[in-house]
Formats: sequence, C-alpha cells, structure tokens
Amino acid sequence: MKRRVLLSLLIAGAIVLLDQITKYLARTYIHPFETIRILPVLDLVNVRNQGAAFGMFSSFGNAFFISVSIAAILFMIWVIVKGREDHRVFALLAGGAAGNLIDRVTLGYVVDFIYFGAGGYHWPAFNVADSALSVGMVLMAVSLLRGRQ
Repeated sequence: MKRRVLLSLLIAGAIVLLDQITKYLARTYIHPFETIRILPVLDLVNVRNQGAAFGMFSSFGNAFFISVSIAAILFMIWVIVKGREDHRVFALLAGGAAGNLIDRVTLGYVVDFIYFGAGGYHWPAFNVADSALSVGMVLMAVSLLRGRQ
C-alpha cells in the first residue's frame, strides 16, 4: 500500500510541478491576447479561465470551483489510499485538479495557454493540468468499459 501511495504522490506532484512551471512561463512571456504560432495547428496563448472546462460555468464563481476541487482531491486521495482502483488514474486526476486549484487560490483564475486549431475548427485553450485530467478521465472510461473497477 505504501508504495502505491508514494508512486501516486510522485505522479501527482510531477503534474503539479510541470503545470505550474509552464503556466508561469506563459504568464511571464506571453502577453494576454498575444498568439505565438508553434505549428500550423498549435499556438501558445495566455488565457484567464474563470470557469470550469473550456470556460463553462464561469458565473458559478471562484469559491465554488475551489470547494469542488478540494472535495475532489480529498476523494481521490481517499481512493488511492484505499487501493481499490487504479491509483495512477486517480493520481492524474488529483494532480490535474491540484494544479488548477493552485491557480484559483493564488490568481483567482486558471491560466490556459495551449491552443489547437485547424481551418475553422478550434479547441478551447487548455493547460498541463487539464491534459492530466482529460487523460485520467479517458483511462477511467476505458477501465469502466472493460468491466474493471
């Protein structure tokens, strides 16, 4: 059990560290509303997201998202310690939630900086924490579809 919990903390911690470093770089070197073209389909931007995923539900307010994030992180830690689920999936989710929680507490919004688009199709800006949350959710869905707990 201890090894699983330690590995989960390392995964979540690495996500938070990478997330916070990249967000710091985005805030420092990319001006709001500036776009830096990396590839024809990839830009770096500096977006202040006051809502949930893709800016949805911004009218709920920062305190709501802080409360939900704390509850979700505590639940994921509980699941990791209990050991009934794949701890790596919950480490991804906890790390992603913690990365965005840090932004909400310290800045009042979440920094998004990765922006994909091709032609008239664009994906809303996101960050490393959002990526970890998305990968964790996909892995959880795959696991559920396979019939595992």
